[in-house]
Amino acid sequence: MELSVDEQLLQEAQSNITQLQQELNTLEIQQLLSNTYDKNGAFLTITASSNSVDAQDWATILMRMYHRWSVKQNYLVHVGEDSDADLTGIKCITLEIIGRYAYGYLKSEQGSHAKIMRLSRLKGDGKRYTCFASVEVSPILDESVEFEIPDKDLKITLPRCQRSVNRPETWVQLFHIPTGITVFCNLERSQLHNKEKALTILKSRLVAMPTAGYAYALTQGVQLSQIQPQLIKSLSNKLIREYILHPYKNVKDLRT
Repeated sequence: MELSVDEQLLQEAQSNITQLQQELNTLEIQQLLSNTYDKNGAFLTITASSNSVDAQDWATILMRMYHRWSVKQNYLVHVGEDSDADLTGIKCITLEIIGRYAYGYLKSEQGSHAKIMRLSRLKGDGKRYTCFASVEVSPILDESVEFEIPDKDLKITLPRCQRSVNRPETWVQLFHIPTGITVFCNLERSQLHNKEKALTILKSRLVAMPTAGYAYALTQGVQLSQIQPQLIKSLSNKLIREYILHPYKNVKDLRT
């Protein structure tokens, strides 16, 4: 007795096996993301290394790359902090990426990213240019994480004068004195809302600080007056990846 091959059944079985394999791979990765905040959303901040046109353009390219990746992962993306450049590109921008395991997936992106190319698309002199942009990643905190930053540890800067009566400036800049972290927010129409958003981002960065323990100490009522800005080793300054865009295209991860 010969068995006939059911092509439709075979294709369906192969499709199910492929889908199961993808689900198993996803579950395996999620099992590895078992740290405290890995399941949370993430704040991803991109900062151009200088005021040069190429550096700001490079920061914009990185922002688009992470935005497209987030959309592909079905995450919601909002701009949480923005400081536009004067000419082209961006000086600094924070993306608020909402979705499960966003922080777990993105936390390894923290570091300095270098673009290396022999021809600048903004300059026609034929010289080789290297641009840098730093990436900082911190978790979006839920209501279970509660701590207050002492007023003496904060320096709040507000606009001194209004340029226009019809469009008043509502930006807020927070400077955290013990750590040297600065957060600028100008996206909300209300200055109070900008301050709340800036505080949210600042608390997130304190939790993710490589020196560890500052936010935890605040929850315990302990003051870490010994922390000084010069003692903090920012992971965002460590070069982790090079993107070579001309004459050939290659991405080199310097950690592997």
